[in-house]
Amino acid sequence: MPGTFASADLREAGPQVLSVEYAFSTWGMPALTASEWAALPKLKAVFYAAGSVKGFAEPLLARGVHVISAAAANAEPVAEFTLAQILLAGKNFLRASAALKARGPEAWQEPDCPGNYGTQVALLGAGQVGRRVAELLKPFKLEILVFDPFLSAEDATRLGVDRVTLSEAFQRGHVVSNHLADVPETRGMLNEALFRSMPRDASFINTGRGATVDEAGLWRALTARPDLNAVLDVTDPEPPLPGGAAFSLPNVFLSPHLAGSLKSEVGRMASLVVDECESLLQGRPLRHEVSLSMLKTMA
Repeated sequence: MPGTFASADLREAGPQVLSVEYAFSTWGMPALTASEWAALPKLKAVFYAAGSVKGFAEPLLARGVHVISAAAANAEPVAEFTLAQILLAGKNFLRASAALKARGPEAWQEPDCPGNYGTQVALLGAGQVGRRVAELLKPFKLEILVFDPFLSAEDATRLGVDRVTLSEAFQRGHVVSNHLADVPETRGMLNEALFRSMPRDASFINTGRGATVDEAGLWRALTARPDLNAVLDVTDPEPPLPGGAAFSLPNVFLSPHLAGSLKSEVGRMASLVVDECESLLQGRPLRHEVSLSMLKTMA
């Protein structure tokens, strides 16, 4: 019988829990221990109608339970949001709009901006979001650079992008968009020196993970380089501390972690896990199953 259960139900291991074969969840999934998951002896698959499964998947995968993530569906609105911000950054829209509101008609002039024809855009990370952003950018005649140590030359060719080093991404990208996963190797990777090396009037967009940015270094770079812009949908911590540079620097533009699925967009993730469940029940291949090896590099 369908039903809902919480962590306490697993500890009590009542008959409703003992018979569960397929479980569905979304944001707020508890990080259960292997012994707690053992209260579901018949469990065959967990369908997660959200993004990252890193917080709970390992003990399930270790015992052979299928784990399906809707990260691909959640990547779509993130990529759409990023596309919009990249095109606006090419026109320096946020800075021009802020200047007009602050200074009135005297700021009615052509802003310093790179434009959106042939401009170099650097994407950091070629996971599901980064790849989707690259696809969405294709019609706009931009030069797309990608930093990702795991991106092969063949995949880069298929995506129509140029592979670059992290330093090259910042030195060449008039817009740099971050889609790196939050793993030990990437924490604080985006540092002050990289931000200071960006071209004049460049923009940094972060819809990835706040922890990948050395924020103290970012604030110093933005203070020293007032021509730069930072468009931050994610920070570390979230929300930023009150009274900090995130709220006071005029070249920082914040949004409250809204790039991912909201309102109607959540339905896309639900549809994905329902489709995957039907595939599993009918013996068709799963398209969005997570493996143990994938956890190491997932966001």
